[in-house]
Amino acid sequence: MSALAVMGLALWAYQENYKTQQALREVRNLHAEIGAAHSRIGVLRAEWAYLNRPDRLRDLADLNFDRLGLLPILPEAFGTIDQVAYPLPDLLQIGNPIEVSSDNAPVDEDPL
Repeated sequence: MSALAVMGLALWAYQENYKTQQALREVRNLHAEIGAAHSRIGVLRAEWAYLNRPDRLRDLADLNFDRLGLLPILPEAFGTIDQVAYPLPDLLQIGNPIEVSSDNAPVDEDPL
């Protein structure tokens, strides 16, 4: 009986060892994928910065002025806070009003 228990534990340990090695391989692969993704993000950020250079955008705007009509942003193009039209809050409509007091109601003279 002891020999069967030892063989069972050995089989279990053997399987756990391979599961652990597989998990470690997956973790290494995920780390490699994450590193590659960080590298791609760095390249994309560099390309974005290169494409959004002010002088390049200015040249593109000048080149396509007939089609787009883009003009430089000047301080006079902005308004003041007084010119902003804020929406008014919606007032709730009272559907069935109930009168809670009337002029004909008797008034207690002794409040206590």
